[in-house]
Amino acid sequence: MATALPPSRATLAEFAIASAHQDAILNLPGGRGLTWRAGDTVLRPSAGDGETVWKATVLAELSHSAGFRTPRPIAARSGAWTVDGWEAWQWLPGAADETRVTDVLDAGEAFHQAVRGLDRPDFLDQADDPWARSDRIAWEEEEAPANATLHRLIAAFRPVSTKAQIIHGDLLGNVMFEPGQPPAIIDWAPYWRPVGFADAIVLADAACWHGLDPTEMLRLADERAEGRQCIIRALVFRIATFELLGIWDAEMESRHAPAVAAALS
Repeated sequence: MATALPPSRATLAEFAIASAHQDAILNLPGGRGLTWRAGDTVLRPSAGDGETVWKATVLAELSHSAGFRTPRPIAARSGAWTVDGWEAWQWLPGAADETRVTDVLDAGEAFHQAVRGLDRPDFLDQADDPWARSDRIAWEEEEAPANATLHRLIAAFRPVSTKAQIIHGDLLGNVMFEPGQPPAIIDWAPYWRPVGFADAIVLADAACWHGLDPTEMLRLADERAEGRQCIIRALVFRIATFELLGIWDAEMESRHAPAVAAALS
């Protein structure tokens, strides 16, 4: 896949990146080929919208713990969080490992404890991408598209009473492990839902894509409040997203079938 052009030298300079690091800028794996590292700074495309500003403001001050850490945002010389369509973050060493499911869940628990007192951000009401719409479908706030698997799962919905808070809705591939360091949580995908929904997305993703046995998926879900309902809704969230993106097909259905069968058992 071809990569986009890196940020300009003027943009790098605005984020106070030294010339030597500008000369050695590297394209990073993941991030659709759009993310770059210059020294100890990671740069990625930015919408410069309310979500960008909110996340940067929160993560600039969020207290870390032995259970997790996050990259700190880097402001431009002007004080802005975005320059010429780019945002900058502290680079932290580490690598994702989607097979370390319980470690990801533990890091998520520590992160969600740290952000539990935050108010619901207004930008969530304006989000209209396939992920935001699928989140609403999973919580009966928007009608689901025509899809037999989706409607089987939706028929199993029952009320969920666990309190909502801000969560990270895409943890499994965004927890970075480095020996001797707390796990680093990156690429925050914010939603206003019960923490159990974030956990269930981890478990569903692990079962559908990374070899977690669906029986173990359910066992771990059942350790959490209303875990079975959260698993059902997590599967609806993922399947609806694939449907809205136009990539749900027979191979996708086969890949998700064992987890769906387990959730509905």
